[in-house]
Amino acid sequence: MLSQIVSALGVVVVAVFACSAYFYFSNKILDLALPVKDGDIRAASRNLNRRALVRPWLFVGPALFLLVVYLVYPVVATFILSFYDRAGQQFVGVANYQWALGDREFRQSIFNNILWLAVVPAACTFFGLVIAVMTDRIWWGNIAKSIVFMPMAISFVGASVIWKFIYEYRGGNDVQIGLLNAIVQTFGGTPEVWISVPFWNNFFLMVILIWIQTGFAMVILSAALRGIPEETIEAAVIDGANGWQIFWRIMVPQVWGSIAVVWTTITILVLKVFDIVLTMTNGQWQSMVLANLMFNWLFRGGGDSGRSAVIAIIIMLAVTPIMVWNVRRANRELKGH
Repeated sequence: MLSQIVSALGVVVVAVFACSAYFYFSNKILDLALPVKDGDIRAASRNLNRRALVRPWLFVGPALFLLVVYLVYPVVATFILSFYDRAGQQFVGVANYQWALGDREFRQSIFNNILWLAVVPAACTFFGLVIAVMTDRIWWGNIAKSIVFMPMAISFVGASVIWKFIYEYRGGNDVQIGLLNAIVQTFGGTPEVWISVPFWNNFFLMVILIWIQTGFAMVILSAALRGIPEETIEAAVIDGANGWQIFWRIMVPQVWGSIAVVWTTITILVLKVFDIVLTMTNGQWQSMVLANLMFNWLFRGGGDSGRSAVIAIIIMLAVTPIMVWNVRRANRELKGH
């Protein structure tokens, strides 16, 4: 453990030193390449303008390089790979796309992803907004927020293990240690293997992600709510508005931009959901989602580069419109200010 900590600190120190050295020496080289001499005013002015044009690229250049290497190139390579066979050697045209349209498990994954998209972002945003409003009105609100936010510190796999105990099922006459089955049994119900029930098991898995991400939504929306002028709320109260009307007609419109940010962020996360499904069901009992299906085709059964690439392209195509819409909305807000 100590050696790992030392190694991590060493990497941080070396990285910071390397970045500092890069920026220092690149600026020095730029100044030497484009000198400003006292005798020639025209040349000095020209070199100063050139420095101003080049210097920003010295700062963003490494980031752009890494963006191309780790984002643009993989996307292009994946798109090309989707037209090749499982080994990535023989060109097969659109055969992999035809397989995707005709595959029952792929269609099931699409349906499950749509189901997740319809439920998780809406539930996280709603609960986050309600909790943010309620905790701002009580003296122990910060404690409550800390408790709600705490699952954000847990990995998806860790959270799944916790919820495995909640959904745990014991057969025969064994005592039910799973919280949900213990409650059901207490009220005279029959214990079930909840995560193996097709269709409904999707909702049991969604609860885990909602539990994790509600804290994120709460923090963002709580900050947005604090930005609402007190005069607006006081004017609404004087006009006779009740709490429900203040919430829907005053608060929600005022924080709509933050709601959109939370919604789209969680939507993108849902499209990439992988760990929870893998840990809880491994995609069994009709709970497969696209990210897990891509993993299966890429790493299991010898691997199929072509079909896994098709699934990756479809996930990226699904994410892209949401990201574009979010960026355009942010630009409109900036221009509006």
